[in-house]
Amino acid sequence: MRTVNIHEAKTHLSRLVEEAAQGESFVIAKAGKARAQVVPISKPAKKKPRQRIGFMKGQYTAPDDIKGPFAAEIEEMFYGRE
Repeated sequence: MRTVNIHEAKTHLSRLVEEAAQGESFVIAKAGKARAQVVPISKPAKKKPRQRIGFMKGQYTAPDDIKGPFAAEIEEMFYGRE
């Protein structure tokens, strides 16, 4: 693996980043001692498709009169007490 001193890395950063993106890793050294290793980023994983409305279709059933057991309470929430 190639070693680049810190001054050269600052001077040629754009070129070095492009080389790293192409798969060529390198080490940045200061006073002859390795300080950092630059490696290419692996390709990002494919994103999962977003869940859409209706994804639970067929997994449950709703009663025909869904507000039946609580009709009075629901009407009170919307219209207040009579």
